[in-house]
Amino acid sequence: MTTLAGLLAAAAAEAGERVFLRTADGDTTYAQLLAWSHAAERSLRGLGVGAGDAVAVLAGNSAEQVAVWFALNRMRALHAPLNTALSGPRLAHALRVSGARLVVADPALAPVVEGADVVDLRDVTGPRPPVGARSAATVPAPSAGTDDEPDLDTATLLFTSGTTGPSKACALSHHYLVRAGQIHAAALGLRGDDVLYCPFPLFHIDAATLTVSAALAVRATAALDVRFSASGFWPQVRATGATVFNFMGATLTILWKRDPEPGDRDHRVRLAWGVPMPEWAPAFEERFGVPLRQVYGLTDAGVPVYDPPGERRPGAAGRVLAEYEVRVVRPDGADAGPGEQGEILVRGLEPGLVMNGYHGDPDATARTLADGWVRTGDLGALDLDGWLTFHGRLSDSIRRRGENISCFEVEEVVGSHPDVLEVAALGVPSELTEEEVMVFLVPRPGRTVRPQEVREHALAHGPAYMAPRYVEVVAALPKTPTEKVEKVALAARGVGPGTWDAQAPQ
Repeated sequence: MTTLAGLLAAAAAEAGERVFLRTADGDTTYAQLLAWSHAAERSLRGLGVGAGDAVAVLAGNSAEQVAVWFALNRMRALHAPLNTALSGPRLAHALRVSGARLVVADPALAPVVEGADVVDLRDVTGPRPPVGARSAATVPAPSAGTDDEPDLDTATLLFTSGTTGPSKACALSHHYLVRAGQIHAAALGLRGDDVLYCPFPLFHIDAATLTVSAALAVRATAALDVRFSASGFWPQVRATGATVFNFMGATLTILWKRDPEPGDRDHRVRLAWGVPMPEWAPAFEERFGVPLRQVYGLTDAGVPVYDPPGERRPGAAGRVLAEYEVRVVRPDGADAGPGEQGEILVRGLEPGLVMNGYHGDPDATARTLADGWVRTGDLGALDLDGWLTFHGRLSDSIRRRGENISCFEVEEVVGSHPDVLEVAALGVPSELTEEEVMVFLVPRPGRTVRPQEVREHALAHGPAYMAPRYVEVVAALPKTPTEKVEKVALAARGVGPGTWDAQAPQ
């Protein structure tokens, strides 16, 4: 049965001196990471951790954090990486759900933890092993094994973003962690000489399974940054020697809407992947010389949809992979027809390609997972050729005068305004019952955006019922560390003194 720890042992034996991780602290080879993970295992066992115990990790991206992850994976303990922005009740919720009584933390983050034992990440891992180090483990590493008998035991808890409600812990099996990386690497054609650059945190699948696990699958290098920075993105891409990077949410838009520079093509990147794919993607590809590939997925259900190599259909998120099944269903549960909008459901065609459920939440699991099918809560449409179109979240919609309006589609229209950098749409209470459309937007640097012009732009480029009544210009949108907008915070703010109202006297 294959595990990440087993694959690391095999990779260290085959290509031990190849660089596995590239971080701000330097390079770590496959052999060094193996030795480091064994050192972490000895420390964790000394702290009383054993198989089945949950250990939370509260730390920024680092090779040390990956070493702890692989140590827990080998020990068959439960690995629970937590959002580093959590504190107070939200952190208490995550610890309660995970069942962790031990937290391995960066020293700067340790003071926010209450009700659990906390140990320093660097005390657990110890100093970086020297180049060429080999593990002096007392516990033999498991073999890489085969995928004939998938290991379906839960290995890692990755929490949902919690942007629209309390976060849930997706219970991911050993097989999920391995296969997610292998499938991703195969779908994108990743190679051993690639450097996969990711500016997102390790408590999210983009950095965890789609960067670290994917690099491990092909013996490539995972270059982990500490955060996304618009001004620092391309310098970091160049400094790390990245050949592949991923984008998420508004990050591609932010890069695109920066003023062109002479060095826009000064990099080694041969591929970028992510979601969503904007209509101006061809112009981005031409300007930066980077081919873009779109995917569709979520932690709960894996990544079942990719743009095939050299193919793209306008508006489509990609085509369903052979390893998965995707259905689109009507509200009554019946399959929608080709091109008909409904809820997206995902099932793996081998055990373990979707989550085991929501850890510690059987009711939410029963609502979401049935007969292997994950109800994604996403709206989409599927054509006869297996191409999927994404229309937004069921929970991220606005009900206005009988119309169900996708916030995703409002954001697409308003975000196409040339002076708008970022936008978030949501519904706010209406005096006519139901809701009105409101948008919060951030102007491009050095630009001024008039709310009335935004509404006129929306009326000119989309249906009238989607045009926002309320517009508020802000300096920044509240976000999670994965660059997702925290709409709970915006909804709590709602219409305020600085909000423009299309129905107010102008």
